[in-house]
Amino acid sequence: MGDWNMRVDTLSEEALRRLAEMLDNTTCGWRQLASVVTEQPRFRCSESELTSCSLQVLSPTGSPGRFLLARLADRSCTLAFLLHCLKRMNHQEAVQYLTTAVTEQIRIVVQPQSQEASEGSRVVLTCKASGPAGLSYQWFRGREEILGASGSGPELLLSPFSLVHQGSYTCRVNHGENWIFSDWAHIRFIRSVNSSPGCSSSLFPGSASGLRIVRQPQSQTASEGDTLFLECHAEANPPAQFQWYHNNKPMPEHKTRSLRIPCVTTVHRGLYSCRVYNFYHETWSDTAQVTIGPSSITDATWVDGPVATYNPARPKSSFYATDKVALMIGNMNYIYHTQLCAPMADVHELSNLLRQLDFKVVSLLDLNCQEMHSAVTEFLLLLDKGVYGLLYFAGHGYENYGNSFMVPIDAPASYTSEHCLCVQNVLQRMQEKETGLNILLLDMCRKRNLNDDIILQQGPLKVTANIVFGYATCVDAEAYEVKRDGLSNGIFISFLKQRLCEDEKITVMLDKVAEDMGRCEITRGRQALELRSNLSERRSLTDRIHNSDCPAASSARNLQWGIAHDLPKSRNLLFDCGVKVQLGFAAEFSNIMIIYTRILEKPRDVVSCSAQLTDFPEDLDIDLKKSNQETLVEAGSLLLIKENLPSPEVPSLYTRLRSLQRLKAELTFTVCLHYCYSNMDEDIQERQTVTVGKPLVSKLNLHEPRVPCCSSPPSSFDLLSLEVPESSSFAEALGSDLPASETSSTGSASTTWSYYSQTAVDSATADGPTSSRRANIPEESELFDCDAPKPLTASTSLPPSHGKDTKYKFSNMYNFSSY
Repeated sequence: MGDWNMRVDTLSEEALRRLAEMLDNTTCGWRQLASVVTEQPRFRCSESELTSCSLQVLSPTGSPGRFLLARLADRSCTLAFLLHCLKRMNHQEAVQYLTTAVTEQIRIVVQPQSQEASEGSRVVLTCKASGPAGLSYQWFRGREEILGASGSGPELLLSPFSLVHQGSYTCRVNHGENWIFSDWAHIRFIRSVNSSPGCSSSLFPGSASGLRIVRQPQSQTASEGDTLFLECHAEANPPAQFQWYHNNKPMPEHKTRSLRIPCVTTVHRGLYSCRVYNFYHETWSDTAQVTIGPSSITDATWVDGPVATYNPARPKSSFYATDKVALMIGNMNYIYHTQLCAPMADVHELSNLLRQLDFKVVSLLDLNCQEMHSAVTEFLLLLDKGVYGLLYFAGHGYENYGNSFMVPIDAPASYTSEHCLCVQNVLQRMQEKETGLNILLLDMCRKRNLNDDIILQQGPLKVTANIVFGYATCVDAEAYEVKRDGLSNGIFISFLKQRLCEDEKITVMLDKVAEDMGRCEITRGRQALELRSNLSERRSLTDRIHNSDCPAASSARNLQWGIAHDLPKSRNLLFDCGVKVQLGFAAEFSNIMIIYTRILEKPRDVVSCSAQLTDFPEDLDIDLKKSNQETLVEAGSLLLIKENLPSPEVPSLYTRLRSLQRLKAELTFTVCLHYCYSNMDEDIQERQTVTVGKPLVSKLNLHEPRVPCCSSPPSSFDLLSLEVPESSSFAEALGSDLPASETSSTGSASTTWSYYSQTAVDSATADGPTSSRRANIPEESELFDCDAPKPLTASTSLPPSHGKDTKYKFSNMYNFSSY
């Protein structure tokens, strides 16, 4: 039997390719697998990852199934868990193939080790493999096969050792058409006094020098939050020195024989080795593979035979959230002030990370004052008792008399608090909801606003011991962004994204971010994170969601969030000339949507045709020069897919719609088909008008004023009551989706809300207590219909470098100056 505890990526490339082919279908394929693996929350794919899977079909060699398997492997998914999920899908072909591939898989369990030996000594190289019966071995020195009996077994004997044996050795293990090579072992000839066979030196009599490792680091599996401990002991004369390596990179802070890393995360998984050396000699330890997962591996229960499985248990904190909600606002295109570059990339990256932690994310770019007020009001409607609420703002800002102010894009040149949003006021309103955790991350300047002499009198904050402020910079200081490769990242997010998913108390996590920023030379003395908190409990962004106390309230909250993230369904348009055009939609942010057109079918006598979009409402912000472009990058989207995506087999035209929050009526536009017949030179046009309703956040009518919520502390029952502010556009948006028999009698927001509240109660009663995680993912439609874009690659952001930031220059940094 094969080792089912191994990760998915230990399968051969051919086996992964075959599995991917079996999963690249719509009836029992990768989408169903992505749904089934959510049995373990660690493997749940974010909306952006599902979008990325879909986008693989645009590449001639792309495979959604292969992309999904790679994502599962990155999260340490075992072969046992994959087999379990395939069985749940009833994908018999994939189950049979995976079982055969694993049982016949060859895996090297003992690798040949590099050695130093003296003349006349006895050197033995060992390579042992597990797999099917009848394995054969072939030894090679460089590219030359070692013939004869000595090179056809698991052990290669070099005796007596001499200078001609020095070189690099590897072993090939074969079984039929399958084979695998071992690691290279480097054998070095040395001349030393009284050296022992097979090592640099053993016992060191008199003044003889030598070096020998007597205890090797061992491979191990740990859970997130555990302490990793590796040891490498050596006998040496002169005394040995140590240097640990992680994935072939030195670890400057670890230079003793013991390596100890507390509270490990998935960042710490990989290969560890230790370089041991003294004045005369140098050697390397064995390589230890460290696997970090959210839980441990135990005996099998769902796989036939003696194999191991995935155990969902993980060491837990006693704290949980009834839900998690995040409002992300990034203001870039200011009318009267310096325009910024970083908020788009920062909101995008932070949103993707928070979705992986099961946050319901609303991501908005470029809001004016009214829209910011309305967005905060809608955000507060999603909060309730025990909910974790997170507000992130990137843009211009200032701080006066202890109050922080977020500046909207339409703020006048000499703005005051009257034109801005006070963060402390938002916090007060969050406290009224009896939230479990209030997090405010402010990526903005905190300089004094000399135009504003008003001392804003805020009411006293409640003593809730659950508030965390993360300021990107200190009081009376500026925050910076680094522009690179056409994209920008704020300094704060460049470091925060490296730590955000760690299973730590949030204040501990932010402290580590501050330390990382402090080690970066380009920020030292210019920008330093400031943390303010009264958090008394060990609450973390990774805490699980537990809502069994009030499943109906959770269902209503899911509906309230989901209504603002509903994309139009993909559709096909048939024109009179016989051309069929596909119209698809993708969400880049909650208020930015991509529309694409592609030709699916055309008659043979039509030699060229393209479908272009035109006649959009004036409410929307559309760059006409970038509409109907052949690539997403040309259309102005730098975030939805990788810039180097190969040209798709079927050409598409992309149009990017911004500022959906300003759409006052249903989105209506024209699809204009341009085509030409083979026997004609002139271009012919056909037009079809398309109406797709109000997509994404446009349903909330953020352009309309809101009446502030009542200040009485709500309970969980409030989500099911009729006391929703009539000014909330959520209820109106729901009303437009009701059946005709219901909407005809719907005269107020409270009546509409009652209809959906009862639906939520009925659903919760029928299904029993359920987690809100599933409701956090909107349904995809066709290729693009997901809520979020593909995460940025690390190459487009500033990494938290430790002494390697010479490629960044302070001249390339731009501050979020408010004046």
